[in-house]
Amino acid sequence: MAGPMKMRATLNGGFTDVRVLMTHPMATEQQTKGKPHFIQNLTVKLNGKIVIEGEISQAVSRNPVFSFRLNGGAKGDKIEVSWLDNKGDTNKTETAVA
Repeated sequence: MAGPMKMRATLNGGFTDVRVLMTHPMATEQQTKGKPHFIQNLTVKLNGKIVIEGEISQAVSRNPVFSFRLNGGAKGDKIEVSWLDNKGDTNKTETAVA
């Protein structure tokens, strides 16, 4: 099952660098006898506004780490990362830009 996520967001020369560790089994069809379990959709929000939406497949390893570079941002801005997997499970985490 999915567990907690860890995330950090820092300013770096006019950009906001975001790094997030997602706890998820990301099991393929071969590992689960035809019933894969993987993150399907990923959403990144900056102060409540969607800035990144993406689709992920089962080709990503267990407990994936993703990094994003967002244009702009300021200290204290709120970054939220959430996901939805192919079984309907969801998870999200948020942090302030440091």
